[in-house]
Amino acid sequence: MAAPKKGDLTATEKDLFQVIAAGNVQEASRLLGCKDVRVNCLDEYGMTPLMHAAYKGKADMCKLLLQHGADVNCNEHEHGYTALMFAGLSGKTDITSMMLDAGAETDVVNSVGRTAAQMAAFVGQHDCVTVINNFFSRSKLDYYTKPQGLEKEPKLPPKLAGPLHKVIMTTNLNPVKIVMVVKENPLLMDIEGLEKCYRVMDLVCEKCIKQQDMNEVLAMKMHYISCVLQKCCTFIKECEDKLDGLIKCLLKGRDSDGFPQYQEKFIRECIRKFPYCDSTLLQQMVRSIAPVEIGNDPTAFSVLTQAITGQVGFMDAEFCTTCGEKGAEKRCSICKMVIYCDQACQKLHWFTHKKVCKKLQEQREKQEAKAAKKMEKQNEAENTEAVEEATGSMERLTAAEGSPSEFPAQPDPAVCDPPLAAQD
Repeated sequence: MAAPKKGDLTATEKDLFQVIAAGNVQEASRLLGCKDVRVNCLDEYGMTPLMHAAYKGKADMCKLLLQHGADVNCNEHEHGYTALMFAGLSGKTDITSMMLDAGAETDVVNSVGRTAAQMAAFVGQHDCVTVINNFFSRSKLDYYTKPQGLEKEPKLPPKLAGPLHKVIMTTNLNPVKIVMVVKENPLLMDIEGLEKCYRVMDLVCEKCIKQQDMNEVLAMKMHYISCVLQKCCTFIKECEDKLDGLIKCLLKGRDSDGFPQYQEKFIRECIRKFPYCDSTLLQQMVRSIAPVEIGNDPTAFSVLTQAITGQVGFMDAEFCTTCGEKGAEKRCSICKMVIYCDQACQKLHWFTHKKVCKKLQEQREKQEAKAAKKMEKQNEAENTEAVEEATGSMERLTAAEGSPSEFPAQPDPAVCDPPLAAQD
């Protein structure tokens, strides 16, 4: 069939756009099997069926269209928008990931010079920004699973590519979470395997900096992951309890307030060791962290997270005190000041939290009592103001009406009333 042109649609293709809007996957599948339907047909604005499905947040429809050969990088839209941009605007992280897995290019800009990540950030879809900024193609990692040049064996055993890619793709940069991912995978718990993994991370970091379209953000992330994997390797060599000791070190809080000093120092050290000192991103991060005393804001972790994911602070979401996972809802039943994603994380953190739990409880109770007292005073002030306003209104009303002695005399009925009609 001829190459698609804007607005040049067959009757069946017009039906396809309507079916996509309705979300009828079964009917869409039937229409895509028709001979007069092109999966990359364009409506009058240059939007493909995939763009429509992505913008409307219909994951199943996107999956179906991709299976039928939809071009994820089609760029015929009148304002240069791509399917990835529409996915970011929709706020659906699963669709955004789907577009990326299908080969969506992240550095394409639209007519106003914005990338997909920048468009998502502009409309406040920060989770989609995080997914885009943290994406690293599996094919780029698979490159290291094949011998290159005169190499007799690859730098990365193929069996490690999957587990390592899972670590790379994590959007939760909390070192405890990364260590937990390593601990859960037997393939990564091997010292020799870990050493190969962090060396490959160093190579990827170097490539990100030295390639033509330098990517400092991805380079920093690869370097950071390499540092965490190296620390895991050291603990596995030295400790019989494998990585439990490392997790405890990262979680241990100082006695006064429970702040995890070791974790803060470790992340600062990771940033300091970034090998490319001329990096603009590194200099910005150092300027943010250097003048801050340990225990104050911003923490090294918050600065690192903002630099790599593009999220400013932690917004309104709740994060697990142990692993940093977003959306934590369970609170310590005693102090109600720390949050966990599940009971397992609470148990891991209890050894250090129990030292400050009562103190935090007392602080919370004092704050609540202070807030209650403030509210009581505020209510009293409002009541007093209401009474004074009512009293003032009554006084003003009385003054306006005047006293009884000042009332004007009633008119004489004999003068004012009309004369009675004469009777026959």
